[in-house]
Amino acid sequence: MIKNIGIIGAGTMGSGIAQVAATAGCAVKLFDVNQEALDKAKAALEKVLKRLIEKGRIDASEKDRIQANIRYVTALKELAKADLTIEAIVENLEVKKKVFQELETYVSDTAIIASNTSSLSIASIAASLQNPERCIGIHFFNPAPLMKLVEVIPAVQTSQNVLNTCVAEITRWKKVVAIAKDTPGFIVNRVARPFYGEALRMYEEGVANFATIDAAMKSVGGFRMGPFELMDFIGNDVNYTVTETVFNAFYQDPRYKPSFTQQRYSQAGYLGRKSGRGYYDYKNVEADNAFAKAPSQAATATQDKEAIFERILIMLINEAADALFWNVASAEDIDNAMTKGVNYPKGLLAWADEKGISWCVQKMDALYDEYREDRYRCSPLLRRMEKEGKQFFA
Repeated sequence: MIKNIGIIGAGTMGSGIAQVAATAGCAVKLFDVNQEALDKAKAALEKVLKRLIEKGRIDASEKDRIQANIRYVTALKELAKADLTIEAIVENLEVKKKVFQELETYVSDTAIIASNTSSLSIASIAASLQNPERCIGIHFFNPAPLMKLVEVIPAVQTSQNVLNTCVAEITRWKKVVAIAKDTPGFIVNRVARPFYGEALRMYEEGVANFATIDAAMKSVGGFRMGPFELMDFIGNDVNYTVTETVFNAFYQDPRYKPSFTQQRYSQAGYLGRKSGRGYYDYKNVEADNAFAKAPSQAATATQDKEAIFERILIMLINEAADALFWNVASAEDIDNAMTKGVNYPKGLLAWADEKGISWCVQKMDALYDEYREDRYRCSPLLRRMEKEGKQFFA
């Protein structure tokens, strides 16, 4: 058990991780240079814990115990005794490097330094340290107290002992750990790209409107939210930036090509729920409902919704298969990541087994034959498995 935990950044993610660690019995110091951010985090925790009491999840003594496990500090040197520090600040490589370099001057030689980055290279972050073997990625999902998945990402420099220690500790925090290779997007932000990208592509082609595509993914596929609803929830600016980052990190692989529609919506300030307008209008409930119910000229029949769902699904399956092909993670961790990290109704590789590997290959080949774009290339692993008559989970 790791007793002393440091958290850098008192935003939603940092304070959420602090709550998780404190609940697990760790002594936590939450650092932020902004006292107002710390005060806000403390007030938010009080509100969350009171709500848990109302729901009967915890009692007053448990609330007091969790709160007593967290100290709020404005000096980075206060984290000197932390055995594990997790950074959850702005997604800027140079800023993270600067903070880590300062932190390393305070902590012990054996202290682990981790980043909660969702897309940046852990190897690049580790390279900023005098002892890069101590650095690792520990990526929580928002909201951290509720989401079960944590991606643990060792850099090429990370020692095996650090990896083992972090996996054991995060598991003790009652999280589901998925170990991912240090590649762009890790598991979730890589594999999930077609959920957004192919939906945007179909809209741009005139296949269907936002509402119809969302309805297809929910009614046929069983997803909790459609891609446009989810992009509005995440924030168009955030989702577009991740897409652009992954696209550039993969040397402009056309499979991750960003959408002009999403770029224009971001540029227009249509960021989603947080701005009151995204793909849907959240300022006018009646208008929003009318738009959500508006029929698509191109896709109103059930069979058309099935086709919309299957096109997005096969692109997701193909991406998951390629992640396995390139040893980004195990089949079990890939499926766990998508069900526990972004609440997919099924693991994508299990879904491939259910549909049939031959069905997957045929669907991808049909898309490639139609478009002749490298975006629609079938994963070599799917072809190999079809030839050998194998499944992901025999």
